Amino acid sequence: MNELTKLLDKKSDNLLSIFFTAGFPTLDSTTGVLLSFQDAGVDFVEVGIPYSDPLADGPVIQQTSTVAIRNGMTMDLLFTQLERLKGKLRTPLILMGYLNPVLQYGVEDFCKKARDAGVSGVILPDLPMHEYTSQYKKLFRDYGLHFVFLITPSTKEDRIREIDRESTAFIYAVSTASTTGSANDNAREQKLAYLKRLKEMRLSHPVVVGFGIHDRVTLQDAWDHASGAIIGTAYLQLLAKTSDEQKAIHELINSISKQ
Repeated sequence: MNELTKLLDKKSDNLLSIFFTAGFPTLDSTTGVLLSFQDAGVDFVEVGIPYSDPLADGPVIQQTSTVAIRNGMTMDLLFTQLERLKGKLRTPLILMGYLNPVLQYGVEDFCKKARDAGVSGVILPDLPMHEYTSQYKKLFRDYGLHFVFLITPSTKEDRIREIDRESTAFIYAVSTASTTGSANDNAREQKLAYLKRLKEMRLSHPVVVGFGIHDRVTLQDAWDHASGAIIGTAYLQLLAKTSDEQKAIHELINSISKQ
């Protein structure tokens, strides 16, 4: 069974996911980062596919993509690195990237390689839902890959319910209209109102919150109103400072655990 499916079948709240960019800070960092996450008890991981024009990402993640590409990270190399971890890594993996590199790679080849590498799901923020459902839905499902949709504070209720019907794992709730890494505490009440609205909709699938999760308060807000949270920029900033995977995740867990 798909590892993400197994996770969501047995755990429905206080989920913690970490995003990192494959190939950062060094070309060979992927293995160490993923094993450090597993040791730290992270529930599932978003593996960022480096891209030269990541429109939804803030400056920190953009910079990590630039470094990873300069290091020589490619789609094929990423799949090779993930395949080497099969049997060692139990943490569910989700690939997060953009549509253009997947199209260039070939969507079916991408799905096959992802499945063979032990990937559980895929997030492509710039793939419109109607294109997914009409062109790619069967392909992703044939290869046992969940496709995760994003919603934002401006997504209308009927659209959210349509996404809920098409989802097979969880719904990624972007907590702000800003790019990743934005941390505007003045907007906290607006974020809470948005998360409360989602909770009151009683959706069929878990909601996991991302963008702006950077400390204990923002993490707890997400856990109080949704099933889980995704941290990206805060971890990558620590990793950039130390270049030590174990130290970076240890510092992050300590920072979000303080009361």
